[in-house]
Amino acid sequence: MTPECERVLDCLDGPLPPELASHAAGCEDCRALLDGFQVLAPPAARPPPVPINEAKLEQTRRQSLTELAAQPLPTPWWKEVAVLLATYLGVGVVGLLVVGRNGLLLNSASPLTVALVALLIVVGVGGGAMVALAPRQRTWPFTLVAGGALLLALAQLTGRSGVQVRPFLAGTLGCLGAEVALSVVPLALALVLLCRSAFQPVRALAAGLSAAGVSLLVLHVHCPDGSAGHLLLGHVLPWFALAGVAVLIRSRLPSRSYAP
Repeated sequence: MTPECERVLDCLDGPLPPELASHAAGCEDCRALLDGFQVLAPPAARPPPVPINEAKLEQTRRQSLTELAAQPLPTPWWKEVAVLLATYLGVGVVGLLVVGRNGLLLNSASPLTVALVALLIVVGVGGGAMVALAPRQRTWPFTLVAGGALLLALAQLTGRSGVQVRPFLAGTLGCLGAEVALSVVPLALALVLLCRSAFQPVRALAAGLSAAGVSLLVLHVHCPDGSAGHLLLGHVLPWFALAGVAVLIRSRLPSRSYAP
């Protein structure tokens, strides 16, 4: 063993100086010695565990016990659906009274067609509320919600009267504005109720279609314009757009619970 090898042995507990490092790189004995020392070296010390904030844990426990004592059982889901549907009914009645100052039922299509499409909208509104809030072990299929919405939109366009009473742009903008205004309260309540469970896009979409369907029903029975372009741009597309807005807003709202 050369004197340089002995110096390498003395410096095993720390980094080697440059001259010894160059010697160890070319010396077979020193390389074997360094490799063996690295294998036998003790593992790096682990960082100390983060101390638990006992005060915060106690505060969370007391808050949980207080909420549990105030409401030991969860609110039945059907009560939330009933509240949502009652709000839909109130908004629909108010909307008809406001926009129907010059007449409530101005749709010039046949009474049977008007009644059938209105019934489909009512079923869609109620079914959308159920899909949005009813608990299930699995998520609702997207094809069910999207297919129902497309069927209702097709019924609207198929059951049109074909009559154009007002100028196209003025009539379309008027119905669009009325549909958005009448959907604010139903959409807001539906989003509040949805935040009581984990975010699911299909449920949010169903809630948006259901809430905006209230204004769609009001416009269906009241609006005298029955041209395809007016119904598409002033009734159907705003309905889909409001449902998309509901999904977008819900995705950015915090969930108060992550139950299914």
